[in-house]
Amino acid sequence: MRLTGKTALITGGTSGIGFASAALLKSEGARIAITGQSEVTLSAARAALGDDVICLQVDVRKDADLCSARDACHAALGELDILFANAGIAYSTPLGSEGSHAFSDMLDVNVTGVFRTVQALVPLMRAGGSIILNTSWLNEVGTAGLSALSASKAAVRSLARTWSAELLDRGIRVNAVSPGAIDTPIHMKLGMAPEALADFARRLTNDIPLGRFGTAEEIARAVGFLASDDSSYMLGAEIVVDGGFSLL
Repeated sequence: MRLTGKTALITGGTSGIGFASAALLKSEGARIAITGQSEVTLSAARAALGDDVICLQVDVRKDADLCSARDACHAALGELDILFANAGIAYSTPLGSEGSHAFSDMLDVNVTGVFRTVQALVPLMRAGGSIILNTSWLNEVGTAGLSALSASKAAVRSLARTWSAELLDRGIRVNAVSPGAIDTPIHMKLGMAPEALADFARRLTNDIPLGRFGTAEEIARAVGFLASDDSSYMLGAEIVVDGGFSLL
């Protein structure tokens, strides 16, 4: 129970890595708030995680939503010890496509949305708190068709460094977790045809030294480490959890 007495907010906490991280942090003793865009998915998450979890309907592109989330967190939890800025979207953006809106959407959610999230919530963070950003193996490996997603995650990796310097005087640590190919619903949202997505998954699996996709729970364990005092000497770092894909 490393997180007994701690408070945490996880954005994008209704499925995948965000949901698994919320479940793990709660099991470690933290009081939890999660965000999601849909009341339906938030209700399902509450049913699974427990009625004591604070569920907030938030679009990270909207400052008003983030301000409301900050006020709701303050009212329910007081100050925050942990912020996991996890919410993100993923589309395929080949150079020959017409999807300029997809490129803009991804930067708006994955980069500007992360900036706005931390900007809105950092006033609630206690000294000694931990902010965790969700990056990706794509910030290390060039992958055809995923330029916008890769660029957005590289930007988030940079934010972990710059915010570490900016928040150093407040004693707030900023680190990142970099998931590899993880078996979560986000892959179904890439916009690829089912056959192309299956082929992409097969090629990825063949290139992963461990020979499989990871699980959301495996990423959540890294998030739990960064959220706890076990990582107290880590600052501006990135934990890569990708089955060796970007390293071997």
